[in-house]
Amino acid sequence: MLLEKLTSIHEKFVDTERQLADPANAPDQKKMTLLARQRRQLLPIEAAFHKYKKLTDDLAGAREVLKDTRDPEMREMAEAEMRSLEEEFAKYDEEVKYLLVPQDPDDSRNCIIEIRAGTGGDEAALFAGDLYRMYMRYAERQGWKMETIDFNETGLKGFREVSFSLEGEDVYAKMKWEGGVHRVQRVPATETQGRIHTSAASVAVLPEVEDVEIDINPNDLRIDIFRSGGKGGQNVNKVETAVRITHLPTGIVASCQEERSQLKNRNKAMKVLRSRMYEKAKEEADAKYSAERKSMVGSGDRSEKIRTYNFPQDRVTDHRIGLTLHNLPAIMDGELDDLIEQLRIADRAKRLAAAG
Repeated sequence: MLLEKLTSIHEKFVDTERQLADPANAPDQKKMTLLARQRRQLLPIEAAFHKYKKLTDDLAGAREVLKDTRDPEMREMAEAEMRSLEEEFAKYDEEVKYLLVPQDPDDSRNCIIEIRAGTGGDEAALFAGDLYRMYMRYAERQGWKMETIDFNETGLKGFREVSFSLEGEDVYAKMKWEGGVHRVQRVPATETQGRIHTSAASVAVLPEVEDVEIDINPNDLRIDIFRSGGKGGQNVNKVETAVRITHLPTGIVASCQEERSQLKNRNKAMKVLRSRMYEKAKEEADAKYSAERKSMVGSGDRSEKIRTYNFPQDRVTDHRIGLTLHNLPAIMDGELDDLIEQLRIADRAKRLAAAG
């Protein structure tokens, strides 16, 4: 049964490569982008197909040899080889089942992260800044490219809100687990009595889309130019380089003030706008996804938490899977691999169970 599924996907992979190589498809940028993404998604299963087929053939061959062999020594060798192949086959069979579980079609995309301070005043803004730096270090460890898009700074290195893009391999597949409300318990830098405060910040993770995937009529856009209000030197206070783009039919707004160039800010803002419009289209097409998306962002209230960072107890707890780790300084320094991998494993197990 698994070999039949793998064979069907192999045929789809071959057809995808054929279409990518067909000169007639080259002028259709949208089709080529979708085909290239489809190929990347099918590539691991294509490799699994060849390995699984070889194991199946080797096992069948070993059984045939065992059936036809009368020599005791040869039978012993054939039996040992068959046991080894059966063990390898059983192990790989489970791996292939996980591979065949329907995947999130956005996993191979880059993404845009939006962090907003929630309950907790200045301490929430400080925590939003800490999350921003945590993801920055995680991106460095992954070898991803990170670009800040927009921000609203407070004192003491805090942010009311900050957004940035991440570009690299499996970006959305890993970062999507960070979407939701993050709660922190600690003694703030602004606290004079040594009391522990509880604050929160919300994180939204948006899959990044190509301009060929979302059709935007330029006449539907209002573009406002203004002076940047954050870091960047004297230039930001003298020259109007920041850009705010509003999609009039939907009311969706995106802005960028990070770059000194108005054109670069406009391009970044358009990237955010496309991602937000893509997200909105997904929500409208799938009510269930819409409910999940709203629960991801929430209101920033402490009660909607997905994860708690408890500094006095050196404890990080992910409430979705009941996982608690006691290495908070390392996690805040971007060592998120263990957390994210445990979330991915739990999700795969859930998907496998649902697939029967």
